[in-house]
Amino acid sequence: MNNNDILKKLRVALMLRDDEIVDILKGVDFKISKSEIGAFCRKEGHPNYRECGDQVLRNFLNGLVLHLRGTRENPKYPGDILNRAETFKAGRPAGQKRPANQTKNPDKKKS
Repeated sequence: MNNNDILKKLRVALMLRDDEIVDILKGVDFKISKSEIGAFCRKEGHPNYRECGDQVLRNFLNGLVLHLRGTRENPKYPGDILNRAETFKAGRPAGQKRPANQTKNPDKKKS
């Protein structure tokens, strides 16, 4: 597993968009563009694929710690941030189930 795989897996697991990753890296004074993040997340054979270096991954992980935990002066509870992402994904509070009579796609008719 290389650095690109780790970055991609964290991006999917934490439901992060490219602009959020750029903001996380900006929090640790590491400037990078959205297109570079996209290049790291491409397949290895793609013409725009770019190898994610150790420095990029190290800064991302340090920024992710600050993003989730906060600083000593301004601590955060990681569950708040992760639950917010889960709520956004599902469109309802985390842990709350969809009503039994509600389907995923209400506009789609059964045949």
